Amino acid sequence: MKRIISASLIFIALLFSANLWADEGMWMIHTAKPAVQAMSKAVVAIDFMGTGSFVSEDGLVITNHHVAYADVFALGTKEHNWLEEGFWARSREEELPVKGRNVQLLKETIDVTAEVQALIADGTVRPGAMMSRKLSWIMEKRYSEKTGLEAILSGVWRGTQYFISLYEQYRDVRLVAAPPVCLAAFGGDVDNWEWPQHKCDFAIYRVYSGPDGKPADYSPENIPLKTSAHLKICSKGIKEGDATIIIGFPGRTSRYASSARVNYLTETELPIVSSLRAKQMEIISGWMDKDPEVRRKYADYYFGLSNFQELALGQMQCNKRFGVVEKKQEEESRLQEWIDADPARKEKWGAMLGQISGKYEAVRRAQEDVIWYRECISRGTRIHPVASRSAALKRKADSASVVRNIRADKRNLDEIDMRVERDLFRLSLENYYEHITPEMLGPYQKEIRERFGTDYDAMCVYLWDGSWFADSARMARFLIPKERLAHLDEFLSDPLVRFFGDAKIVDFNNKVTRIQGKPSLNDLSEEYTHALYAFREDSGIAQYPDANSTMRANFGHVKGYSREDGLDCRWYTTMEGMRAKHNPDVHDFCLIPGWKAVADTAPATLKVDFLTDNDSTGGNSGSPVLNKKGELIGLLFDGVKESLATDFYFTKDYNRSVCVDIRYVMWVLKNYGRMDAVLSEMGVK
Repeated sequence: MKRIISASLIFIALLFSANLWADEGMWMIHTAKPAVQAMSKAVVAIDFMGTGSFVSEDGLVITNHHVAYADVFALGTKEHNWLEEGFWARSREEELPVKGRNVQLLKETIDVTAEVQALIADGTVRPGAMMSRKLSWIMEKRYSEKTGLEAILSGVWRGTQYFISLYEQYRDVRLVAAPPVCLAAFGGDVDNWEWPQHKCDFAIYRVYSGPDGKPADYSPENIPLKTSAHLKICSKGIKEGDATIIIGFPGRTSRYASSARVNYLTETELPIVSSLRAKQMEIISGWMDKDPEVRRKYADYYFGLSNFQELALGQMQCNKRFGVVEKKQEEESRLQEWIDADPARKEKWGAMLGQISGKYEAVRRAQEDVIWYRECISRGTRIHPVASRSAALKRKADSASVVRNIRADKRNLDEIDMRVERDLFRLSLENYYEHITPEMLGPYQKEIRERFGTDYDAMCVYLWDGSWFADSARMARFLIPKERLAHLDEFLSDPLVRFFGDAKIVDFNNKVTRIQGKPSLNDLSEEYTHALYAFREDSGIAQYPDANSTMRANFGHVKGYSREDGLDCRWYTTMEGMRAKHNPDVHDFCLIPGWKAVADTAPATLKVDFLTDNDSTGGNSGSPVLNKKGELIGLLFDGVKESLATDFYFTKDYNRSVCVDIRYVMWVLKNYGRMDAVLSEMGVK
């Protein structure tokens, strides 16, 4: 029997007690009221990188454009750049299959804590580095075989409880609609994590099943999935103060992190990451502005780089602005008093806080080396994976391995521009040598340093320009299996390959492990979580576990905020504001002619985006924003910069989620996409 999540079904949501509409908390869906669980039947994960929801009985899934960004990018060709042009399938025959994309529909959540504890008690699983992996393998296999569904084990509160989530996984997913990036991501990284915003951040997929209604690999014979539940589009609009419900799959939060952990991130890791990635973005952006082909190749990579850089910078700034370390230290003072008040607790946890603080201070310098290695070597350029695979062949130089590597290398090399990569390498060189502890340099890296000193331009000429990466003829030979096998030693003696392989991340990580000793910071963090959980429970504080990509529900309101003293922000934006931002000379603010002509016909007061005080994080992207009746009023796509401390500590007055108004999405589908058939399918008049 088909179910539309409607007013009659959800009316009991009105009976919720007032405190259920609090802002803070990502509550596991199986603990929610039956009405909210009924809504969740229409919500899906999109490979757990984002959230979507069914909006028709024929498998239509609506989500964010930035969740579908990589798919839209990958489906593009030199003839059709769907990111820039936009994609509209006005018939089902025009829908494009998305290779490798899956959609997961949660069927059931089961508490398996007792089963896991039994496995530990009888020695089947032993504490240690591999415990989590072995537990997952045993439990997921057990429940997959029992139910025929995809099973995922998740632990909360560092092993206090365990749950199995059972999913129906659909493997035939096709792209239906994606507006051009100038509309979906209007304002680009300039407006990212900011307010006001004017993005129409949506995309639509369709999920297909086999003729029998079961999940199936792509086939022309497959049919649109007949959904058991889907959301109704709200046409009446919203107003400030309206109650909101968000259901989705938030990825990770760290609200049980210690003050020492947050201090380490704020003062050490986040500044390095945000600073270096900003410089990488500057290089890539400069090349994208010069060459449309570079923009086509790097658009998806740049998007991910920008999003993470802005997040790191915002977290660092907000942790300082809102005194997150100090707030956690205040709670830890109360925690220590509680521990000391009981002999058993004191024996178990009495020295814990001091140990955590001391160990973070001890490993800080070694951990900086890990970060600089990772940012400069492992991910400083996109050429590194190719060089790494070349070096790995020395251990297994057979024909099959070479062929596999060449296939991967061709994919990598087709997606990059050597001019861009050379500039990124030059940046990485200087930052690596200027920041790494000299003793951690490999022998060849030391040799290069002794030869060139701090002349990084000359160093780059020798390493990069002298490499086969910069020689098209040698590169062509490198991509032929017989040639690579015959000349493997020559390739492995390449200066760039030698440089990348000379020092290894395992060396850096081992140094950190040696310095921190036993108990490890991971072990202490686990005990910290257990102690904090017990303290809060004893204090009568309602607790929700950190986000871990399991389905969660959150309750809030449509609400503006005061960004800072004297700067109050209205809760919505309009088309008038979008048109005012248009700048034909700036890519992120330039409306392509076709869209601009349509946008100019929109009422100036048409609402575009709005704010709520719902609690959200990465993974919630695309989450449906519902009213009390369970109707779809918008899609969550971002947070304001002032809310970025909430991954570690919920900042009530500043936490805001940014959502696109569903009526704006429908207006775009009608007037720009001319998607009348899809609108009719969604029940929109």
